[in-house]
Amino acid sequence: MSLETILTILENNWEMFLRGAYMTLAIAIISTIIGAFIGFFIGIMHTIPMKKKSFKSMILKTFNFVLTVYVEVFRGTPMIVQAMVVFYGLASYGLELDRFIAALVVVGLNTGAYMAEIVRGGIVSVDKGQYEAAQAVGMNHLQIMIYVVLPQVARNILPATGNQLVMNIKDTAVLSVISVTELFYQTKSVAGANFKFAESFFIACMIYLVMTFTATRILRWVEKRLDGPEAYKMEVVRKPENIM
Repeated sequence: MSLETILTILENNWEMFLRGAYMTLAIAIISTIIGAFIGFFIGIMHTIPMKKKSFKSMILKTFNFVLTVYVEVFRGTPMIVQAMVVFYGLASYGLELDRFIAALVVVGLNTGAYMAEIVRGGIVSVDKGQYEAAQAVGMNHLQIMIYVVLPQVARNILPATGNQLVMNIKDTAVLSVISVTELFYQTKSVAGANFKFAESFFIACMIYLVMTFTATRILRWVEKRLDGPEAYKMEVVRKPENIM
């Protein structure tokens, strides 16, 4: 493997690598956003207080059971198998999804299952005294979630959400089994054309590294911005002099 060969492959196939990287980033970012919304929804549903022996509580328990099954299924099975089941399974019933849409469905639902547990942990970590204080001023459960709990949860789970985004950037490689033209799929096409597998996948490795490293740095910058400056200046408020 020589530098000259790598540069030659990159010069002749940079458009394919670029298209693959763009597809990978698009799937990873959109799916992470979809998964975050699913995670917040499940987190809120699991924390709704239920009255004993009521019709509403029975419906809520049933719905929460379905959500729990969804989380366990998608957390307990490989994404590559999920992609095959969703794309080819739905096609066998006459529902042929576009490969990009199928990729978003698979990665989004997979991310949502993991984000549900992350959000649940973030909600549990909020002090119970804040719930009681919010209830004391007349807030209902939804208002408490939106105005008190979720803003804190969003900040606390940001590092875990960033890790999920980085994982999604790498895990999109499994979508090549349903012919999604992401970076891994494009690299296989390049390597199959020039028979330089080591050099071609070395280029892909570097592109993945640049994407994940950049995403990590951006998220750390966002975290610091949310934290505010390291030292706040305290203003001394002087008592106004009595006016005679």
